[in-house]
Amino acid sequence: MSIGRPEPEVIVNYADGYAYSKGKMEEAFRSGLFEKPASKSKDTAKVVHKKEDVDLIVNEFEITKAQAEKALVENGGDLAKTLKALVTP
Repeated sequence: MSIGRPEPEVIVNYADGYAYSKGKMEEAFRSGLFEKPASKSKDTAKVVHKKEDVDLIVNEFEITKAQAEKALVENGGDLAKTLKALVTP
């Protein structure tokens, strides 16, 4: 039922009644949800991360490989710490 305004474009409808709309998703990304400032440490060049860790983060969080590598570098290459940082707002 519409009250004078168009219905939002729904991306996904779930069986329990919840839905994600395109407008709300775009707003979340524009607000900088995935844009955390990079730490500028000289030690970041020395951090080694595993390909498996990068692949896991890319697949689970659906982010780019560059974003996954950046997150790992920011967290010292520690996968558990990186996962926790990505989940925590």
